[in-house]
Amino acid sequence: MTIKIENLEGIAEAARSFIAQIGDRRVFAFYGTMGAGKTTFIKAICEALGVEDVITSPTFAIVNEYEISGNESLKVFHFDFYRIKRLEEVYDMGYEDYFYSGALCFIEWPELIEPLLPVDAVRVSIDEQPDGSRLVSIT
Repeated sequence: MTIKIENLEGIAEAARSFIAQIGDRRVFAFYGTMGAGKTTFIKAICEALGVEDVITSPTFAIVNEYEISGNESLKVFHFDFYRIKRLEEVYDMGYEDYFYSGALCFIEWPELIEPLLPVDAVRVSIDEQPDGSRLVSIT
């Protein structure tokens, strides 16, 4: 599946389209270059899901936890592994407790932890196009 985001004004609709495709899948690995829009798109997804917290990049915290308003039983974990230097750091944070919790997990920079991703993780690639739009590919 592919979603085209023409501009920031269209990101909320793109997030809703993405959510419509989630089904029972829970772990999503977001690939893209620096500045491709991974954090921005994850923020739009969280807002569309009903997260009312302030949604920020977990670059320094590594993981942020959000609750979905009206569905407190479903949590969202937003990861940013950009600063990970060794896989041991991810082991130490107890990644399994997150990835296999049944919560939605949105992972930025998953290429740094590829061996630890669940086999059923959904690959989401965000590519900037020459016209400035973004192409979101979900496999």
